[in-house]
Amino acid sequence: MSQVRAMQGFGWLAIVRLGAVQASIGAIVMLATSLLNRLMVVEYGLLAAIPAGLVAWHYAVQLTRPVWGQGSDKGRKRTPWILFGMALLGLGALVAVNATILLASAPIGGLLLAILAFTMIGGGVGAAGTSLLALLASGVAPQRRAAAAATTWIMMVAGIVVAAGVAGALIDPFSEARLALVASGVVASALVVTALATWRLEAQALPMQAARRDSPVPDFREALREILQERTARRFTLFIFVSMLAYSMQDLILEPFAGLVFGMTPGQSTQLSGMQHGGVLLGMIAAGVGGSAFAGRLPGELRSWTAFGCLASALALAGLAIGAQVGPGWPIEANVFALGFANGLFAVSAIGSMMGLAGAGERTREGVRMGVWGAAQAIAFGTGGLLGALGVDFARRAQGHDAEAFQLIFAIEGGLFIVAAWLGLRAAVRKKLVEAEVAGT
Repeated sequence: MSQVRAMQGFGWLAIVRLGAVQASIGAIVMLATSLLNRLMVVEYGLLAAIPAGLVAWHYAVQLTRPVWGQGSDKGRKRTPWILFGMALLGLGALVAVNATILLASAPIGGLLLAILAFTMIGGGVGAAGTSLLALLASGVAPQRRAAAAATTWIMMVAGIVVAAGVAGALIDPFSEARLALVASGVVASALVVTALATWRLEAQALPMQAARRDSPVPDFREALREILQERTARRFTLFIFVSMLAYSMQDLILEPFAGLVFGMTPGQSTQLSGMQHGGVLLGMIAAGVGGSAFAGRLPGELRSWTAFGCLASALALAGLAIGAQVGPGWPIEANVFALGFANGLFAVSAIGSMMGLAGAGERTREGVRMGVWGAAQAIAFGTGGLLGALGVDFARRAQGHDAEAFQLIFAIEGGLFIVAAWLGLRAAVRKKLVEAEVAGT
């Protein structure tokens, strides 16, 4: 009985422990991308382009994810890479705090220190996040992948919410000493949680990994060449990029849309954003439960859920485009909730599909493959929000009407989601054909 349980890989407790690590990553990232962003613009009176550029840079650094993944593939364990990445991420966050304080008195020195800090943050997220996903992919049984993806991502969102709430409560009244103390507390807590969560955890997945570890690991160039030559992996990489580009384009324009077109106050638009995130969480739960319950019974399995989530997102965006013309009176709250729910469906099922394809390489292992897809996601997230905001600005100036400008961008987003659904289904069909050919031989 114990041998059978071992061959099933991680149990639910182990998945929750890895979710705690994901929550710790989210908590530290929140400091850099949310709290310090606000402090730079409001308390220190800096141009908004400075924190925006630093956040974009940390996404650019995550192009190194395949390198981190290859390193964890070559190592005997992934846990040391997770711990190293978390340490680098935490140190980068503390350096970013000092850089923020320095920017007010020594702009050039502070900016250089901030660039170094966000380089460390991007590298830490890449090393820890890629190795964590690779460990999940290699240690979770196929029927649990959807639920595992949902659990870890829900816990990441919970980590961001809890850290933001605690940090926000403790930092008032604001002072630089309080900022340093609160940031140190968040980082220290995240590192302790990570160390406890990963303690002797990887051994539970070793029986599932044994066959893979017996084969030699190709070098980095050979691994990339195999992934790029594999049609399913190539199509899935394109799917990740297109879908995440569509997903991130709405980040910076949804609240301005609510204010400019529907006349919502800042408090009302913030509540609307909270409603969207509530929909995302429920969509993640639905994808996790449904994907696990129907694993192996539906054509394309998780990729069918992914395509459905993309198409539902496109439909919700079509509703927002119509609402831009209708204006007040349109059920904007229900529409935004539906968009969040559809986004949650596609995001979790996409991560589950990613975990399933990560172990499908002939020689490449989970780390480098997760790294390639993580890099595609980072590029999409780094450019999607910027393109959405710039697109609205350009359209508003060109057309002279706010409603038509947002309508155009929502239509483009919806089109991207439709393309992503097509790409996801093509990858699913290709995988089924390959499996049929193998079975026939």
